[in-house]
Amino acid sequence: MNKAMTRLTALAVAAIASTLTAQAQQSQLLYLAEDVPAGLNYDGPSVSVNTSQTGFINLMEPLIYYPYAGSNDDGVRMLDFSKFEGRLVERWENDPATKTWTLHLRRGVKSCFGNTFTADDMIYTLSRAKSVSGQAPIGWFLSSVAAIKGFDRSVFTGGSKELGDSVVKVDDYTVRITQSDPSFLFLMVLTNYGMAPFDSVELKKHATPQDPWSHIHANTVNSTGFGPYCLERWVKDDEFVMTANPNYYRGKPAIDRIVIKKVPQSANRTLTLRSGQAQLTQRLTSREFESLRSARGVKVAGVYGNETLFLNLNWKTPPFDNAKLRQAIAAAMPYRQIASIGYANQARRWEAHYTGVLNGYIKPDAQFPQDVERAKALLAEAGFPEGKGLEKYADAFKLAFTAERESYLGPIATTIQSALKDIGLQVQLEPMPQTQIADRRLVKKDLPISISDTEKPVGPDVIYATKLFFVSPGAGGVNNMANYSNAEVDRMFTQALIESDGAKREPLVRGIQQILQSELAWIPLVETRTQWAFSEKLTGISWHPDNSLRLFDLKLAP
Repeated sequence: MNKAMTRLTALAVAAIASTLTAQAQQSQLLYLAEDVPAGLNYDGPSVSVNTSQTGFINLMEPLIYYPYAGSNDDGVRMLDFSKFEGRLVERWENDPATKTWTLHLRRGVKSCFGNTFTADDMIYTLSRAKSVSGQAPIGWFLSSVAAIKGFDRSVFTGGSKELGDSVVKVDDYTVRITQSDPSFLFLMVLTNYGMAPFDSVELKKHATPQDPWSHIHANTVNSTGFGPYCLERWVKDDEFVMTANPNYYRGKPAIDRIVIKKVPQSANRTLTLRSGQAQLTQRLTSREFESLRSARGVKVAGVYGNETLFLNLNWKTPPFDNAKLRQAIAAAMPYRQIASIGYANQARRWEAHYTGVLNGYIKPDAQFPQDVERAKALLAEAGFPEGKGLEKYADAFKLAFTAERESYLGPIATTIQSALKDIGLQVQLEPMPQTQIADRRLVKKDLPISISDTEKPVGPDVIYATKLFFVSPGAGGVNNMANYSNAEVDRMFTQALIESDGAKREPLVRGIQQILQSELAWIPLVETRTQWAFSEKLTGISWHPDNSLRLFDLKLAP
C-alpha cells in the first residue's frame, strides 16, 4: 500500500474513532459500510440499495417471519423457509371459501415515538401502497403478489387507487384481507420488508397536499415503524446512527447503539476492522476477506444464498433485442476469470436465472459455456460478423456498474470488456454512483448494458422472483430492468400464482425456467458468497433473503 493510501486510511480511522462518544455503560457497535442509507422509504428510489435496506429493515418490523433453523458450517444462523412465526401479526386464519385472511395483531407494541400499533397502521400502510404514489411501487407489487383484491394491473390503466373493502378493520387489533384469487405466496409476502407497517400517527404529521403519504419525509428524514432501533442521527454520505428502541416488544436490543459509518474504500474498511477500531463490515473484496481470516481477533463467515452477478441486456435497446447477439455475448463470457479476478475463486458458475435456495428451483443444463469460436459464429448469425455493423450502436455499448464497488466490479468489467473485444465488440466502461444506477435500473429502466450484483429475490420462491424480474409490466411485473417480455411466461406465471396444488404448479414453474434459459432474459455469470468480517466478540450473524443483518440478533461481548 502506498503512502498516500496509508495516510488516507489513518485519517479514516481517526474520523471513525471520533464517533465513539457513547457513555461507557452503553454497548456500541461500529459498522463500516461502502455507504450509509440513501433513503428510508421502501417505496422510494433507493429501495434496491443494500445500505438503504439495512436502515429501514432495522427501523421497522415485519408482520410475520421465518424461524431460525440452526447454523451453517461458518456459524451463520439460517432460516427455515417452510415455517412462519408471528411478529406484528400474532396469529392468522384463512377461509378459502370467502378468499379471506383474518390477521390478529399483537397488542402492546409501541414505536420509537411511543405510538401504539393498531389496525389503523395496517390500513394506512396498505392504503399508501394502493395509492402507488412512491417512485418505486414496492408495497403495491407485494400486495399484488399476495393477490389482495384490487392490487392488479388495472391500477396502471386508470383503475381505482383507493383501498376500498379489500382490507377491513374488524377492531383495533383485527384486520380482514380479501383476495381476488387464492395465492400460495400470501404468507411469504407478509415476511417482506415492503409490507412492514408504518407508524401512521407519526407519518401523518409530515403529510402535505403535494405529498399526502409523506414520501419525502420517509425518503429523507425518517422511516417511522415499530422496529428494534430508532434513528438518532443521519448525516447523508457520512454517518447513520441508531439507538435501541426502549419500547421494542421483543425486548431491548443487546447493543444499545449502532453507528454505520461510510468508508467507501474496502481497503480502508479492512484495515480499520483489523485494527480493532470497528466491529463489523461487509462487501469487501474476496481477497480482503481471505486476508482477514487469519487476522487476530477477527472472524469471517458467509453463505451461498441468493447473491449473484449477471449481465443485463436491455431488450428495448437495439441491438440487444437480437437473440443471436445475446447468445454470442453469453458464449464469450469469461466465467472462470470473473470468479477468479472478482471473487478470488469464492464464487461459482451460475447456470440459471434463479438460485438453489428458492422454492421451485430446477437446475438447467449449461447452455453457454465460454467458447470464443462459437461466440464469433453466433455474432455472424446475428448479422454482425466480427462486430461489423455495430458502430451505429456505440452508445448502447457502455457497460455500467456501481462505482462504490469498483474495487472488484471494475476488474470484472474490464475482463468482460476484453472478452467481448476478442469477438469484435467494442465496449466502454461507465461506472456510476450507486443511487444513480439504482434509479436507472428500477425507475427509468433505460440502461442498455450493465453488470449487477445487488438484485436478489427477498421472497425465496421462483414464482415470486419471476414476478419481480421477468413478468412484463402489463401482467403486473415491477422490477423488470431488462424490459423482458414473453406472453407464455406471463401466462404460466399468472396460472402458477393462483395454483394451490403443488403437483399442478410444478410444470408451470419448470416451463418458466426453461423459456428464460433458452431466451437469455439476462446472462447469469456467477453466484457469490454473502460474507461478513467481524470482531470475534460479536455473535449472532444471520442470513436473510434480503441480505441485511438483523441487528437485534447481535451481541457484543465486553
